[in-house]
Parts: sequence; structure tokens; C-alpha cells
Amino acid sequence: MTANTSSSPAPRQQAQDDEIDLLALFATLWDQKWLITATTAVFMVIGVAYALVASPVYKANAIVQVEEKSPSLPGMSDVTSMFGSESDAITEIELIKSRKVIGAAVDKLNLDIQVGPRYFPLVGRTVARRFTGDVDELNTPVLGLGSYAWGGERIKVSRFDVPFTQFNKAHTLVAEDDGFTLLSPDNEALLSGKVGNLIRTEGYELYIPTLHAHPGTRFTLSRLRRLSAIIALQEKMAVSERGKDSGILALSIEDTDPERAEEILNVIASTYLRQNVERQSAEAAKSLDFLREQLPNIKKDLEEAERKFNAYQVKVGSVNISAEAEALLDQVVDIESGIAELQLQQAELDRKYTRDHPAYQAWREQMAEQVARKAEFNTRIKGLPETQQELLGLKRDLEVGTEIYTQMLNNIQELDIVRAGTVGNVRIIDDAAVNIEEPVKPKKALIVVIATLLGGFLGVALVLVRAALNRGIENPDDIEAIGLPVYASIPLSDEQRKLDFGSRRSARQLRKIRNQHPTALLAQRNPTDITIEALRSLRTSLHFAMLEASNNIMMISGPSPNVGKSFVSGNLAAVIAQAGQRVLLIDMDLRKGYMHKMFDVGPENGVSDVLSKRVQLQDAIQPTKIGELFILPRGAIPPNPSELLMSKGLTQLLEAVSVDYDLVIVDTPPIMAVTDAAIIGRQCGVTMLVTRFGLNPVKELEVTKQRFEQNGITVKGVVLNAVERKASGYGYGYGYGYGYYQYEYKSDKAES
Repeated sequence: MTANTSSSPAPRQQAQDDEIDLLALFATLWDQKWLITATTAVFMVIGVAYALVASPVYKANAIVQVEEKSPSLPGMSDVTSMFGSESDAITEIELIKSRKVIGAAVDKLNLDIQVGPRYFPLVGRTVARRFTGDVDELNTPVLGLGSYAWGGERIKVSRFDVPFTQFNKAHTLVAEDDGFTLLSPDNEALLSGKVGNLIRTEGYELYIPTLHAHPGTRFTLSRLRRLSAIIALQEKMAVSERGKDSGILALSIEDTDPERAEEILNVIASTYLRQNVERQSAEAAKSLDFLREQLPNIKKDLEEAERKFNAYQVKVGSVNISAEAEALLDQVVDIESGIAELQLQQAELDRKYTRDHPAYQAWREQMAEQVARKAEFNTRIKGLPETQQELLGLKRDLEVGTEIYTQMLNNIQELDIVRAGTVGNVRIIDDAAVNIEEPVKPKKALIVVIATLLGGFLGVALVLVRAALNRGIENPDDIEAIGLPVYASIPLSDEQRKLDFGSRRSARQLRKIRNQHPTALLAQRNPTDITIEALRSLRTSLHFAMLEASNNIMMISGPSPNVGKSFVSGNLAAVIAQAGQRVLLIDMDLRKGYMHKMFDVGPENGVSDVLSKRVQLQDAIQPTKIGELFILPRGAIPPNPSELLMSKGLTQLLEAVSVDYDLVIVDTPPIMAVTDAAIIGRQCGVTMLVTRFGLNPVKELEVTKQRFEQNGITVKGVVLNAVERKASGYGYGYGYGYGYYQYEYKSDKAES
């Protein structure tokens, strides 16, 4: 009981974790709902456009029946059974799709010649397809683009022979007032001629019986290899059996031209039917030839038997066969005739079957039975008088020969009738037909649905991939996990963006502007903004932090550019000054400092000028419009900022202002870009870092901390700036990799 009780929380905890992951996933998707919606809408529009522009594809259908063979005349089943048996569906399907049948259609319809008008890209084919003029009417070219086809063009090419090296290459045919001009794949003129005339030149032969188009209209003309055209048609052709063992075959083919699809299918069906008849007739012809070859030999044997019989009668005189001998003769003749017929069948069986085939084994049994009966009657004949035996043998040979010869003549006549009257075992039930009102492709509704679903899927995938690759910190717990306390999380201020870029932009548009510097002081323009309230909370936290500091100088830096450290420095200084303290804000970003823009003062006569002894400190410090807040701008951009900061003048400057002000806030460049912050931080009592929500990875912040510690500077805490409100909260666990971070941080000499 104890074990079960102790282990029960684990499944509940696992279930809770799974639920949190699902909520986090949904929240991430909800935060990027506009991106998903936009992607879905774009793909839906593309799907609709494709469905409207795509050429319709029509299907032609035909039905063929494969029947069981039956004798053409009554009583001829034995003869016709020798000429084949019923073909199953698979065999007939392969015969229909064979190169012999398909090749006949290719040759008859010139399918190895591909010709078609050139349409204006994307929409030209659609415009031409929607043209509904008369048969001989042509659509007016749009915008004067007469080289393209716009509807009503017709062309038929009956012959197009090209050199061996020009197969499968696209040639250009240009329509003219009274003829045409053929251009090579390199747009060189090859030949010119008139419609209805056969033109020959240097390996080319071209015959065009029909051409109806505006002068200048271009057509694409190419000659395929015959085998390539056959293979292409075989791939388009579909044949299937309707119902198992029904013998009903459904033929279909798809094409953008319904008339061409119908014509191709009709030719294939009729060719298959004709070849089926020829195949059946060929079997009868082969058997007929065999019988005619054997007929002279049998006739010769018959004449020899008749001569011997007559000669014996002359020799012994007129002798009558006894009644017993007559009865034996009739039976022996029947047996001999049967044996002779079986011998004729053996040649046919040898041509069709092997010795192990059941039909051959059945023939062997019949032959053995007839031979045994013949031996029995021969024994009985030996009991007759010698004269009767001799006469009976001669009479038997004569009658057997006569019977065989007569039967062979009958078989030849029957086979001749079979060959002439062969209709085959295939018939066309339905000729090819096309429903031009309902094309089989494209399925417009399905395309739009699939495109929309694909867009939604890609939108979701894009959001999830971006979330997986996002290295920026979104959870303050990740910062505290590396030993840095988070003093404040400052929300992203849309009001600040409106002050900087105008009120016409929407909040969503303003959030996309990340790399622009603020030009107005939010604490002065809108002191009730939620961002300023967060800075007031930071002011309270820093009050206690400064109590433990070695001096009243606080440095604010960051790991990389565009984290908002100047925004935090300026507004924090304003908030503290509004609380009644005397505050000095120093812009020590001597390369790209822009603090003067926030307070609407000039950058001249600043820190660089004081350090280079060009201006006195008291003359460089400028008052602001906010109470006891003063600012020391960056000054003129020096050629050697780091060397200037390493001079004794910096120490003297900071010691001087530390006495005159309650709090000195120093804004410095990012530590990952330049070393200025490490130089300044040694003389500051408190060092604070500003990191931006979703921008700086944990590893980057950890390296920033290490760089400061290597220079003997302790980072007091971190301010998480520009926190965006998301359905997913602060974010969840991410895996971070780290490479070498390099930032371009050049001096902005455009400003003085």
C-alpha cells in the first residue's frame, strides 16, 4: 500500500507537465496568429488563382467487351477449338497498351508531332480558352501583343521531318499573311512556304494543311521520336476491367483537348479490334496452310492404294469379300481413319503445346487406344483365308485413304470459311465520348482546400521552427539561473514608438521596429505609461542597492547593441530626478551615443571634449527640462575612444561629479562590442546590465558577466527590457548554443 501511495504523484506530475506543454504550444501559436493567418490567406489566394488559370483536363471513355470464342458454323467446334482459347483481362489489357496498338494510333494521328500556339505567360491560355467567337474568328491581341495567341487559332501539321540531331527540340513557326516561316531552336530561319504545300530543305520536310492565325502569331513545333511518343501515350492511357472476370474493359485517356482525346481513344479501340480479328484469322490460315501441304501426299497414297487393289483383282480375277471380312473391313477402316486424323492433330499439337501439356497427354491416350484396337482386329484378320486377307488389306487401304482424303477436303473448306468469316472475340460496346461540361482536372474546390490547409500547416510549422530556434531570453528565471538577479522587467512601450515614429502606425507595426533609437523622453511625455511605472519600481530596488555601493556612480551597460540601455538610462534618470534627487546622466558611448536626442540638446561640448581638455566640466554639463536632472552628452566623436577613456581625466571627471550630485548614471557601449564598459566599470559603484526580451541568449548574458568579472567588475543585476505581452507568458525552456559574437560598432562621424 505504501509503495503504491508513494508512486502515485509521479503519473499526476507527468500528466500536469504534458498539459502545460500543450498549453504552451497553443499559446505560442496564438501569439503568432497573424502570421499563420497571413500565410494561410496567401496560399488560399494562390490556390484560387491556380484553379482559375489552370487548363481543364478532359477524360475520354470507351468500353470494349472480350467474348469467349464460339464456332462460326454449327458442328465446327472441334475445328475452331484448335485455334486458341479465351484471353483473360490482363492479357487483353497488355495487348491494348502494346506498342503495336499504340504505335498505330501515333502513326495515324501524327502524335509524334507536337504543335501549339504560344500564349502570354500565366493568363494567356485562360484568355484564349474563354474566347467564344465563331469558328473562323480570331480574338483581338491584348495590348498589341500579336506574337501571342489569344483565342481562335488553329493549326494542323501532317508531316514534320527533322534531322536526327533536332528531335525533341522546340522549333518556332511564325504565321504570315499567305504562309509561314519555320525558325530553328536558335531562332534562325530554316524554311518558308504556303499552307497546303510540302516544303523540303536540308533534312527538313514540313506539310501544313491548316493554319488560321493572325500574321506574326508564333507556334511551338517539335518532332518527337516515335518510341518517345508511344511511351508518353502509354502513360496517359488507362485500361481496367469492370468487375472480376466480366470481360468488360474500360478504356480512358486524359487530355486538355477533348476532341483529340476522343479521336485518340477511338483509333486505339478500332486498331485493337482489327488486330484481334487478324490474330484469329491468322490462326485459321496457318492450319489451312498445313492441311494443304499434307493434301498432295494423302492423294498420292490414295492413288497408290487404288492401283494396287485393281491390280490384285486383275491378277486373281473377280473375288467378292465375305460377309465376315466386310464387317471387319468397316471396323478397321474406322480405326485407320481415326489414327490418320490423330496423326494430323499431332502436327498441330506440336506447334502449340509441349509434350507434357494435358491436351497432348489426352491425344496420346486416344492414339494408344486406337493402336490397341487396330492390333486386335489385325489378329482376327489373320484367321481369314489368305485370299480374303490380301483382298481385305488392299480394300482397307483404299477406303481409309478415301476417307482421309475426303475428311481433309472438308476440313480445308471449313477452315477457309472460318478464315473468311472471322469476326474476332472482341467488340466495341461504347465508342469514345467526352463530357466537356465537367473536366476531370483541376478539381477547383479540392485545390483551394488543399492550398489553404497547406498554407495553414506551413504557417504553424514556421511559427514552431522560429520558436525552436529562438535563442532570446523570455523568462527571468533563466537569468537568475546563472546567478544574476533580475531587478525589473520593463514592458515594451508602444507609446514610446508613437512618440518616435508618429501616431499613424498601429501597435503591431511599431513592435516590428526594433533597431531605431528613441528621440523623445517617455518619462516626460507620458509619465503614467506602464513602462515608466516599471522604472519607478526599479528606482526603489536600486535605492537599496546603492546603499551598499562604494560610490554614487551607477553604470548601465548591455551585452549587445539595440537592447534599450540608453532608453532605460534616460528614463530611469528622469524618474529618480522627479523623486527630488539631483541626478547627472553621462553619455559615455563616445562612438554612437544618442542620449542628447532624447533631451533635445546638442552633442557638442561633451565627455570627449572634457577628457581632451577642450572644454571645462561645468561648461559641458547641461540642464534638462526635468527638475534636478542634468546631462553630459558624448561630445565630438574622437578617433581613439578607448584610449581617451583610459586617461586620468575620466577618474577626475567621475570624482568631481560624484561630489556635486546625489546619483550619477553612466550610459556605456555594449561590452560584447567594445571594451569601453570594462574601463568605465572599475570606477563605478554599481553595474547594471540591460538585456532585451527575445533578443539576447542566456549564453551571451553569461559571457557578458564573465567579461566584467575578468576585469574585476561585479554585475549587480539585470533589467529585462521590452517585455512583450504573450499568451505563452515569459516563455519556456529553450536549448542554446553559443558561438563567437561579433558586433559592428563603428563611430558615427556623421554627427558632430
